[in-house]
Amino acid sequence: MACVASLKQELKLSESLFGKDNERFQIHAATMDELTCKFIGCNKEEFVVHCNFTDSYPQTRPVWFSDSDDPVLSTVLQRLSEISASGQLLLKMIRRLVRDLCKLHNVQEPSTMSILDQELPSEKSDDEMASADEDDGADDFAHEEDDDEDEEEEEEEEEEENQDMDDCMDHYEMEEEPSKSVTEKDDKDIDAENYAVLERLKSNQRRDYLKGSVSGSVQATDRLMKELRDVYRSEAFKKKMYCVELVNDSLYDWHIKILSVDNDSPLYADLKQLKEKEGKDHILLNMTFKENFPFDPPFVRVIFPVLTGGYVLGGGAICMELLTKQGWSSAYTVEAVILQIAATLVKGKARIQFGASKQRQYSLARAQQSFKSLVQIHEKNGWFTPPKEDG
Repeated sequence: MACVASLKQELKLSESLFGKDNERFQIHAATMDELTCKFIGCNKEEFVVHCNFTDSYPQTRPVWFSDSDDPVLSTVLQRLSEISASGQLLLKMIRRLVRDLCKLHNVQEPSTMSILDQELPSEKSDDEMASADEDDGADDFAHEEDDDEDEEEEEEEEEEENQDMDDCMDHYEMEEEPSKSVTEKDDKDIDAENYAVLERLKSNQRRDYLKGSVSGSVQATDRLMKELRDVYRSEAFKKKMYCVELVNDSLYDWHIKILSVDNDSPLYADLKQLKEKEGKDHILLNMTFKENFPFDPPFVRVIFPVLTGGYVLGGGAICMELLTKQGWSSAYTVEAVILQIAATLVKGKARIQFGASKQRQYSLARAQQSFKSLVQIHEKNGWFTPPKEDG
């Protein structure tokens, strides 16, 4: 397949440019499933970064993450999702990763970056986007300083409360509507029905702020709005590999239907049979988020149908390390988690249990209890990583 050959070429070039003896950025392992690399800072501090690939690369973006809690690194990894999913995506991501880390750590770029620049199109547009973000950040900071001075001069409590409310509204305008041109570009990739959902959510958020009945946090709400927008724009979503629906228009409660699994898997055959018997052609997941997202993972459970195998626990909880605090990274995207769950169900040989008794039906309480027990066991004994040949 052309995509497999392309990934092999990108991995080969990456290893040749950033070997284990590179003074700044090193690739320590590169397979068709995972890339492991290391960035070395100005004081010789080391940051290990991982990148996972799916079978549908480059249509499905690689997932970048790190075990480091460094907020700068998390921000850099999150910025990689801004790169357009076109040819040589991995090489473009590596270039952005190395360049951003070198800038933030105030160190010289590796000499091999010039070779990478020759292999790839100009990064001018990306640099302009980053520059615009920095300018916005500077304006925001100046705006906050002015607000602080105003509050010191204005001692009346009512005026301070009004100023705080204005700050909240300004925050949403700056975060969600950075510029007309950016918004228009995003809108072209989203169909009318899903765009209406985004507009309704923004309207609800402003209404809740005015009423003083805000739920969740600004940080989590902003990130979840971005995640939902990215889902609506993604190729996997448009190709009906999965679909999402917010429960009661809540950004913190998602219903996800997995519509596509490996055609050669027993689960695929079971889904065809399920459609014939019950008229349903999907696996329904529930994904809920807390107000400290993305620094804590979402809770994910299967609602329907009842499954055996596939690392699905009693109640419908899913046994995956990345869904625990130990294995989670704030750089993970919601879509990457959805696609990883779909792949895990297949690799775990999940089967639909037709005619399951009521005692076997899934529930939130049972799922939470079984997941809690799972976490306690693995915190004590660690996680088992199967060999590559086992998936």
